[in-house]
Amino acid sequence: MRRLRALFRTTAVRLSALYLGLFAVCAIALVFYVTAMSGNLLRAQTQEAVVNELRFLSRGYQSGGITRLVRMVDRRSRQPGAGLYTIAAQNGEILAGNVASLQPGTLDREGWTSIPFSYDRYTDETDSARRQHEALAQIVFLPNGMRLLVGRDLGEPELFRNLVRRALVIALAVMCFGALAIWYFIGRRALQRIDGMSQASQKIMGGDLAQRLPVGGSGDEFDRLSESLNAMIARIERLNEGLRQVSDNIAHDLKTPLTRLRNRAEAALAGAETTEAYRRAMEEVIDESDQLIRTFNALLMIARVEAGSQVAELQTVSLSDIAADAAELYEPVAEDAGVRFSVDVKAGVSVKGNRELVGQALSNLIDNAIKYAGGGEAAEIRLSVEDDGERAVLTVADNGPGIPAEKRDEVIERFVRLDESRTKPGTGLGLSLVDAVMALHGGRLELADGIGNDASRVTDTPGLTARMIFTRN
Repeated sequence: MRRLRALFRTTAVRLSALYLGLFAVCAIALVFYVTAMSGNLLRAQTQEAVVNELRFLSRGYQSGGITRLVRMVDRRSRQPGAGLYTIAAQNGEILAGNVASLQPGTLDREGWTSIPFSYDRYTDETDSARRQHEALAQIVFLPNGMRLLVGRDLGEPELFRNLVRRALVIALAVMCFGALAIWYFIGRRALQRIDGMSQASQKIMGGDLAQRLPVGGSGDEFDRLSESLNAMIARIERLNEGLRQVSDNIAHDLKTPLTRLRNRAEAALAGAETTEAYRRAMEEVIDESDQLIRTFNALLMIARVEAGSQVAELQTVSLSDIAADAAELYEPVAEDAGVRFSVDVKAGVSVKGNRELVGQALSNLIDNAIKYAGGGEAAEIRLSVEDDGERAVLTVADNGPGIPAEKRDEVIERFVRLDESRTKPGTGLGLSLVDAVMALHGGRLELADGIGNDASRVTDTPGLTARMIFTRN
């Protein structure tokens, strides 16, 4: 009973009940309408048949008088399936025809009987069979005072009307039963799916973010809702996992610089004897503090990007202009580092995005390329912008040591630095920020071998190519 009450509280069942009620009202109205129309049609046909019969008898009466009329009535009343024929005296005594008796008062008024009247047939042998027949008739007063009644029994029309009504009622009953069955099973199925979603939701609220709402595969509104909520849960799971990783990384990776900062301050207090020594110690502390601040700023930026706080600011921006500005900014830096910087930017390439975030991500890639490009005269990085109509690509390639293929997914994680790069300054957050920015823009970061892998190069290092791929929907 409790489950049945829950079933009747579902929207699907309520809508089904509403449609069933409307259908029942329309079906009942249809039953009465069809019944009334069939009755009116049969009555009209009866009246037309009586009028035609009276015309025939009138012609006989005009040609042969009352004698011929009586013979015609007697002959037609004996035919199989004959209608009602009666010739009566002025006092109502039946003189000829196939009617044994009429309802009192039937012959008192000329014209059509306003309502059906009852009559007895000569063939009715028992009292129980009498007074069981009804008919409609037209009464004509003859010049000599006699009455002529011609009519039709309503048994067949009434039988036909009852048959139509019974058929419609049976059809209505079958349809109502089918509708109730469909209503019950659809509502029951909807309730089962809602129960499944509720159970999954309880587990998710209990902390099991790996759970997903069930998807039936029918593509209905429940599936669409489940898919949307599953996507939201997956994003929440990724954010929680990212938060956990950040917490772990902060606990491990920031412990070393904080310890180093404390040790330098302690060493300065214990060993420094001159103002110059104290100054050098304070400068080192400030440098370490600045590095920590940069690390926390990078973490904050990644968290804001992954949380989607910049989505509302996405607009059409020019990748060509962003690349040109970054090239202008980093060309002097590359020149000072002894790195050749070549630029190949296609004009007029635009995407929908956030200019500041895309610029920051591109700056991270260029800065990494300058730091890790091969040394000596062969050191080189390339910046390019391409567009094939379906996607726009920002590419930064260098000829440095590169990243092994099996570690390219790993280096995108926060604070991950390969052993080869431990001697270089950095936080291990640059590629993480680029990946988060691309995820926000619906694109992806792709890492591959760089310039050093070209057959024409003389370097023995593969280098690294970083592509920011913007996909157009």
